[in-house]
Amino acid sequence: MSAIRSVVRGLGAYLPGRCLTNADLAQMVDTSDDWIVQRTGIRERHIAAEGEVTSDLALAAAKAALADAGLEPGDIDLIVLATSTPDNTFPATAVSVQAGLGITHGAAFDLQAVCSGFVYALATADNFLKSGQYRRCLVIGAETFSRILDWSDRTTCVLFGDGAGALVLEAVRDEADGRGVLTTHLRSDGRFKNKLFVDGGVSSTRSVGYLRMEGREVFRHAVGMITDVIVDAFEATGEDAETIDWFVPHQANRRIIDASAVKLGIAPEKVVITVDRHGNTSAASIPLALAAAHADGRIKRGDLVLLEAMGGGFTWGSALVRW
Repeated sequence: MSAIRSVVRGLGAYLPGRCLTNADLAQMVDTSDDWIVQRTGIRERHIAAEGEVTSDLALAAAKAALADAGLEPGDIDLIVLATSTPDNTFPATAVSVQAGLGITHGAAFDLQAVCSGFVYALATADNFLKSGQYRRCLVIGAETFSRILDWSDRTTCVLFGDGAGALVLEAVRDEADGRGVLTTHLRSDGRFKNKLFVDGGVSSTRSVGYLRMEGREVFRHAVGMITDVIVDAFEATGEDAETIDWFVPHQANRRIIDASAVKLGIAPEKVVITVDRHGNTSAASIPLALAAAHADGRIKRGDLVLLEAMGGGFTWGSALVRW
């Protein structure tokens, strides 16, 4: 029986116009550029403008991905949007993107797995496409984390930024050169909920709340969890640290990225880093990094690209994609 594989057709990204540097933050809280860079690798991040909402960012990234793919909005029949900062409690932010694109067919929905959201969304879309239920999907990660930050808390407000990234996946039967999503692996463990969470919610407090994090605890668990699902991806495909071309991790913290690469034996020159320019954009960080590496010519057709992320929940996951 011939197999269907989900192939990447296009990439797009969007960053808000306002750039907030570490020097700017030093005017707001007791911190410094040296302190932030040493502990996180972050130098600047982008912040959504007043009135600019998550769907605005997502729509811009989606349009860019469609243009890169050479497709029209009507060619899309599924939108899976990963976000922890939706425009509204309901409806899903994805339907606002659908409407903004002028799409009136197919399905659109949000997915919430915090910083792992894009990998979860990619896995979800891949399974829908492989089942034959849909033909082309926009997979989007979009966040306005600036709206849930306590700007007086220097341990969290320096970490996060806003942005959106999107890719177009297309179901292709018997792709001759082996392109497409090769494998995905998802995990979660709710025992760690209180290590990284937002202290508000519709049902609990009737409020949005602020992001709260036990940074040392998150770091302590991150490297082990990340390497766990990457080993699974290697075992499922027979690939390894030597055969992959690019490692595109969730851009949370440079120290976590570096430690994970070292533990897995991935050469530093294979690691795509954008956390210095974007900060942690949660579900948007992987597609933003992919778009950057694709735009500058690093990621090319046929390359083997490894993705991974870990987020609140805890949730974590990996994906291996032949570009």
